[in-house]
Amino acid sequence: MATVPFAESIGLGSGSEFDLATAVEHGASTASIDSLRQLGLTFSEVASIVISPRSLKHREASGGLLTLEQTDRVLRVGRILEMATRIFDNAEKALRWLRMPDDRLQSRAPLQMLVTEAGGRLVEKMLWQIDEGIYT
Repeated sequence: MATVPFAESIGLGSGSEFDLATAVEHGASTASIDSLRQLGLTFSEVASIVISPRSLKHREASGGLLTLEQTDRVLRVGRILEMATRIFDNAEKALRWLRMPDDRLQSRAPLQMLVTEAGGRLVEKMLWQIDEGIYT
């Protein structure tokens, strides 16, 4: 199975899922943060989900690679943004949905859930339900 286009766009390769997992272990470039911004995330959203501005400056000064955890978050957020854009057929609608508090998340926005893998899986499940026409 090939990797998602976002992974390719941030230089994590276009090979298998194993290749992607190995690339994540090595870390993505700090430039991958710019890719999230180009997809529509604000500075404060990136700071609260992926990496603080102070940590980003430190990473840029010390070689320009994100940690494994930061790389994993970048990839998770990018994957969810791509999925939501495909499902809503519009990047603005996708971002609006990701930013809107949801009762199923105890009034948290789906975007806020992307800090963890478990939260990311929950948001992905919600998007699949929307795609399948199941609104619970």
